Order: sequence, then C-alpha cells, then structure tokens
Amino acid sequence: MLNIPPFVIASALVLLAELCFAGVSALVKHTSAQLPFEHLVFFRNLFALLVLLPWLYRKRATAFRTEQFGLHILRAVFGIAAMYLFFLVIATIPLAQATLVLLLAPFLIPIISYFWLKEHIRPRLFATIALGFVGAFVFLNPAQQALHPMVGVAFIAAIFAAWTKTMIRKLSATESPSKIVFYFSFFASVLSFFPLLIRWQPIPLSAWLGILGIGLFAVIGQLAMTRAFSIAPPSQVGVFTYSSVIFAALLGYLFWGEAITSYMVAGFVIILSAGYLTLKR
Repeated sequence: MLNIPPFVIASALVLLAELCFAGVSALVKHTSAQLPFEHLVFFRNLFALLVLLPWLYRKRATAFRTEQFGLHILRAVFGIAAMYLFFLVIATIPLAQATLVLLLAPFLIPIISYFWLKEHIRPRLFATIALGFVGAFVFLNPAQQALHPMVGVAFIAAIFAAWTKTMIRKLSATESPSKIVFYFSFFASVLSFFPLLIRWQPIPLSAWLGILGIGLFAVIGQLAMTRAFSIAPPSQVGVFTYSSVIFAALLGYLFWGEAITSYMVAGFVIILSAGYLTLKR
C-alpha cells in the first residue's frame, strides 16, 4: 500500500474541493440570469442538506450529538454571510475576478490560526503566502484594467470565508466531516429561508438543473475541504485554494468567452510556485 503523506492527501482534497466550488460559481453565474441570488443561496444549502439524508438516516439520533453546537452556529453565520456576498459578486463581474475571494481567504487563515488555534507558523510559510499574493495581483492585472467595485465586496467575503475554513479545523477535533457539513447545511438553510420568502418568485423548469448541480457540487466540495482540514492544518494547505481562480478562469473562457491573458498565465505560474514551495517546506 502506498504510504502517501497526510499533507499530500490534504492538498489533493483541497484541489478537488476548489474544482467543485468553481463549478458552483459557474452554475451560479449561469442560473442568476433567471433567478435572484437569494434563491440560489437557499437551494444550494437545502440540496446539500438533502444529499446528507442517507447519512442522517444511518446515524439517527447520534447525528445530532455535538459538543460544539455554538461553534456550528457561528460557522453557519459566517459562512452564509460569505455566500451571499460571493454569489452577488459572481452574478455581477467575470468569473475569474469574482473568484478572487477564494484567493484572499488563504492570506488570512494563517493569521487566524496563529491567534485563535495557537498554531505555530513558520516564517517560510509567510513568504509563500506573499508569493501567492503577488501571483493574484499579476493575475488580476489592476494596472492595465480597472477592477470592478464588486471586488471590494469580495474582500469582505474573504474575511468571513477565512473564519469559516479555520473553524473547520477547530470542529474537526471532535466532529466527523459529515456532521460538520450537516450542521452547516442545516443552519444555513434556516438562515437563508427568510430572505428567500422576501424575494420569492416562481422558478422556471430550466433553472432547476442548475440548482441541483449547485447543491451537488457544493456538498462534494464541502466534504473534501472538511476532510482536508481535518488531516492537515489550514495554515499549511490553505495555499492550494489559489487553484480556484485557475478553474474559474477556464470555465469562464469555455462558457462565457472570458479572455485568458498573458497576465493570467503569469499569475498562474507564480501561484503554482507558491504551492510547490509550500509542498517542499
């Protein structure tokens, strides 16, 4: 049997999760032309919850047992706030720029982990994070093209996203990945139900396929990310969430004809270098 280091497994799971999240972003962008994003946020969480029903049936009462009830609620509040902001950004600007929020969160995760989880952060990790930031800057190329004001909203969403990803590490000490995803999906569904009532409108049949895809990709991504952060600290594997913008750029090019420039390619190489240096640390 192959003896694969936990760090490598966790990194691969983060890449899988980010590919799924890029798929969610693409489906949100497509479906938001037909529905308000309040609908998409609610059904994204509801269908993720429905996917977990077989697990809930097997576990029965034990599925609800938790020593971290308050932290589950707090993660849902931060997560749903990030989701609303991010979905709004996706519907407004190009997919690769919108995915900037996923590139900002890793810069904040080590800082949160250091102060909250008391994790030791090596100086070299900060250097790779700085290199990833340079890659993101080159990728977006703000010197040549003005950034949309919605990028500022992405900054705010990144703060919430970083907290939710760090909370996974805290929760995984006592909770299984399925339980973490279940509680998030449950509380997020409840929190997003009331905005749905305010903005409710009939859902066309053509939009249901996109809604189903959003829920399916979301739950796979959450399970992969939760498992990754239970194997390795977020301060170590969070750098691989940079890959999300690459996946988003490819999807934007394939389905919306959004240009992939030489600056994007250069930024991609720099971001990959940051990930490689983290792997070789």
